[in-house]
Amino acid sequence: MRVQSFTNDYEKNIVLIDNELRVNESFDIVCRNFVFAEKRAKLYYIDGLVKDDSMVKIIQGMQALTPDKIKGVDKARDFVNRFVSYIETDITGDINSVKTFVLSGALCIFIEGYEHAIIIDARTYPARSVGEPENDKVLRGAHDGFTETLIFNTALLRRRMRNPQLTVEYMNIGTASHTDTVICYLEDKVDKKILEAIRKKLKNINIKNLAMGQATLAETLLTKQHFNPFPKVRYTERPDAAAASINEGNIIIIVDNSPSAMIIPTGIFDFLQDANDYYFPPLIGSYLRVVRMFIFALTLLLTPVWLLLIQNEEYIPAWLEFIKIQDDYLIPPFAQLLIVEIIIDALKLASLNTPSALSNSLSVVGALVLGEFAVQSGWLSSEVVLYMAFVGITNFTQPSYELGYAFKLCRMMLTVLIALFNLWGFIAGIIIIILLISFNPTITGRCYLYPLIPLNAQKLSSLLIRKKISDKNN
Repeated sequence: MRVQSFTNDYEKNIVLIDNELRVNESFDIVCRNFVFAEKRAKLYYIDGLVKDDSMVKIIQGMQALTPDKIKGVDKARDFVNRFVSYIETDITGDINSVKTFVLSGALCIFIEGYEHAIIIDARTYPARSVGEPENDKVLRGAHDGFTETLIFNTALLRRRMRNPQLTVEYMNIGTASHTDTVICYLEDKVDKKILEAIRKKLKNINIKNLAMGQATLAETLLTKQHFNPFPKVRYTERPDAAAASINEGNIIIIVDNSPSAMIIPTGIFDFLQDANDYYFPPLIGSYLRVVRMFIFALTLLLTPVWLLLIQNEEYIPAWLEFIKIQDDYLIPPFAQLLIVEIIIDALKLASLNTPSALSNSLSVVGALVLGEFAVQSGWLSSEVVLYMAFVGITNFTQPSYELGYAFKLCRMMLTVLIALFNLWGFIAGIIIIILLISFNPTITGRCYLYPLIPLNAQKLSSLLIRKKISDKNN
C-alpha cells in the first residue's frame, strides 16, 4: 500500500482526505468546519460511532482558545499535550492511517498549519448486553457471555484475570476491512514457539475482508483442511471458559464483530471438557466427563454397528434379538439411515429459519409427524427412527457444532461402507476415521492427538478426569 503523507498546505490536505473518504457520496461520514483562535479546522467522524457529548466538549474547549494561548505551538503533538483533555489521543501524518481510524469510529481533526492529523478515540459501538450465550449454558456459575464488541470482550477477560502477565496483543487484519483482532495469553505460561507461529500466520494473512469474522480468519489460517471434517479450532462464548483456557497456557484469538473466542491449540481430547464440569464437585464432574466420552462413542458407532449386525444376523447373540427389525419395510436399512440423517438436518435448518416463537413447535411437531407417518407407510422401520432419534439428541451433549458434523459425516461414511463391503467396510471405515484424527492438520502444527501423542500423562489424565481446581492452581 502506497504511503501518502500530509503537508503544511491545509487546503490540499482537506481535498485529499475528502476524496479518500468520499464524504460527498456517504451520508454517514460527517465533516464539520469550524474556526478557533483564528485557525481553520475540520473534523471527520462516522455518525453513530462517536460519543456526542465527548465531541462537543472537545470542540468547545478548542473554541475557547485564543491566539495568544496557542502562540508558539507549532506541532500537532504539542497542541494535543497542552490543549486536548481527552485521554486516548494520537497524531498521524499518513492518510491511510487516517482512513482506518475514521472508518473505525475515531474522531479526526485537521488544523491549519499542522502536518499531522489529530486522532481522538471517542468511539462507541452499538452493542447488545453481555447476556448468557444461548448455545453454551451452565447450571451454575457466571451467566455473562461475549458480545460483538471487541473491547467489551477483553474487559470481560480482564475482570476475571487481574494478572499483569495477561497480554492482549492487537493486530489489524484485512487490507480493506481492517478488522480489529487480539491475541490473549499469559506471558509466563504460554508456549513461546506456538505463540510465535500464530503471530507469524496472522501477520502473513493476505485477505481483503474478514467478512464472516472468525470463520474467515480460521479458513485463512488453515491452509490444509480440505477433506478432513474434524475441527481444528475450539470456540467458546463464555468469558470464564476463555479465562480458564488462558490460565492453562492456551492462546485466545478474539475478532471484532464475533461474539466468541477461538481457543488455540486444539486437539481431539480438548472437546471432552465442558464448563459445567468445573461448576460441580470433582466426582460429579468426572462422572459427567465419562458420560460425555461414552456418548461420543455411541454417536459415532451406534447406527453403523446396528446396521452391521442386522446385515449379519448370525453375529447377534440371543440377548440382543430385540434389535432385529420386526416390521416389513420397503427401503433397505442403510438407505433408511441415510434418509433420516438428511431429514434431521432438514429439521435443523427449518428450525433455524423459523421465527423463534414457532421454532420449538415446528421441530417437535415436524419430527413427530414425519416419524409417525414414515413408519406407518413402510418407508422407515421403527428401529431406525428410534436409533436415529437417540443419535440426534446425543449430538447436543457437546457445544461444538463442527465436531458434531464431523461425527455425522464419519457415521454416514461408515454406513455406506458397511452397505457395500459388510464387515470389511466397517473395518476400513474405522481405520479411515483413526487416520483422519491422527493426521488432522492443526494451526500450530501440534499433533491432533496430543497429549496422547506425544504422551503427556499428566495433561492427558486432567483431560480424562476432572481434578480439583486447587491442584491446577499450584
